[in-house]
Amino acid sequence: MTNLDRLLRQKQFSFIKRLQKKFPSAEIFLVGGIIRDTILMRETKDYDFVVRNVPAKRLQQFLSEEGWVDLVGKNFGVFKFIPKEFKDIEAFDIALPRTEYAFLTGGYKDFDIQSDPKLPIAEDLKRRDFTINALAFDIQQKKIVDLFNGLADIRKKIIRTVGKPTERFKEDYSRILRALRFACQLDFTIEKQTWSALQKLIKNINAKQDKDFIVPRETIAKEMVKAFTFNPVCAFELFYKSGATKELMPELLKMKKCPQPRNFHSEGNVWKHTQIALKSLRSKKFIKEFGTAEYSPELVFGLMFHDLGKQYTIERTDRLRYNNHDAVGAQKAREIMERLKLSSAGVAIDKVVWLISRHMIVTHTKKSAMKKTTLEKYFFNPHNPGQDLMKLMHADIEASIPYRGKPNFSGYNRLRKEIDSLNKTAKKYKVLPKEILDGHEIMKVLNLKPGPQIGKLKIALREKQLEGKIKTKQQALTFLKKRGPRFNMTSSH
Repeated sequence: MTNLDRLLRQKQFSFIKRLQKKFPSAEIFLVGGIIRDTILMRETKDYDFVVRNVPAKRLQQFLSEEGWVDLVGKNFGVFKFIPKEFKDIEAFDIALPRTEYAFLTGGYKDFDIQSDPKLPIAEDLKRRDFTINALAFDIQQKKIVDLFNGLADIRKKIIRTVGKPTERFKEDYSRILRALRFACQLDFTIEKQTWSALQKLIKNINAKQDKDFIVPRETIAKEMVKAFTFNPVCAFELFYKSGATKELMPELLKMKKCPQPRNFHSEGNVWKHTQIALKSLRSKKFIKEFGTAEYSPELVFGLMFHDLGKQYTIERTDRLRYNNHDAVGAQKAREIMERLKLSSAGVAIDKVVWLISRHMIVTHTKKSAMKKTTLEKYFFNPHNPGQDLMKLMHADIEASIPYRGKPNFSGYNRLRKEIDSLNKTAKKYKVLPKEILDGHEIMKVLNLKPGPQIGKLKIALREKQLEGKIKTKQQALTFLKKRGPRFNMTSSH
């Protein structure tokens, strides 16, 4: 029994036997990436089927009796299907064999897609993008249909188009990004002719027709996020070498010409520093510090863009300076991410911007301990990605290699101790203790009107509370009565 046959014996696929019984002439194939991933022993949730010799309406009726079904596209002949009693699983794609007549302009709108239940499976497979995806498992015959040497390419770890690369990419330019994504996702090499065609045609990824992008930004976002999340370093390099960075994120290329002071950054320019920082996400030191090699899309893009502002703020005085580069870089990163609609692929753009704008806090506070209220706001607020900020700073420091010695983690370690200290308070109370007095109570105690001083008094009181110096309401009142008048006098200057 093959792994694929064993896979299909799971209960959620029991509808297949009933489909075969109701339509004896039906031919049912498991197709696409699921074949590839099963061979590579990779986990996957994408189950795509092709059903021959069953008219669309009769197939839809059968699936409706078996569970939830939704027709995707009027002529596509593709159904999203979830069997009864399996509501929590992702929908299967069940399709009739498709024939696609592309007008070779590379956009989805330019496909005339028709389904044909009589179409041989070979005709369906030859319209697919890459040989490693143009595989089918004949469920009745229990054998793999491999017409384009996809199995050999899987063994060789090669990504190759089905047929001529130029034709395949011109049918749909998003396949260029899919090739890059698969290379990163599977750790495969893109075959020479496929790579050459990819580099030649990447300029069309921004092409427009009737004022609309031929390749939707949402599609680009999906492929980008998958590539960079699977393997940040591979994506960073392949997007540059293929020309995708030039077309989609040209602002990043300026990092290659942005120098850094050698005494702090012997690793080289900002581009090289960023490359090493991304690599640090999988370093032994990083895994030891955080106990995991997992990282969010926000962390990856935050790290990729964290020093983007340096090229816009560089000053050559007594030394190289990049004043306010964190804030400038955050704004530039927002422009890029919004332009590419990365939020459509699940990236929380505001959180990425937050990470970039605060990645220098260790440097900004290196001469004194960070306020407890600042620690609370950054690292104990469920709305802020504080753990990702620690990861970003750690990777940034690990990639900052001084001319002599090792990366300087002293500021990071001090911050870690401060957070750990506040964590002890959180554990004692299960969460950080609630504020003893709110703004309204402070105004009432001091007979003050609303204004900025209330917020400052509130922060001062909270700071003492988190330090453990104020524990009761009476202590808070005493502090405010002593602090209030003096506070008003000093804050007016």
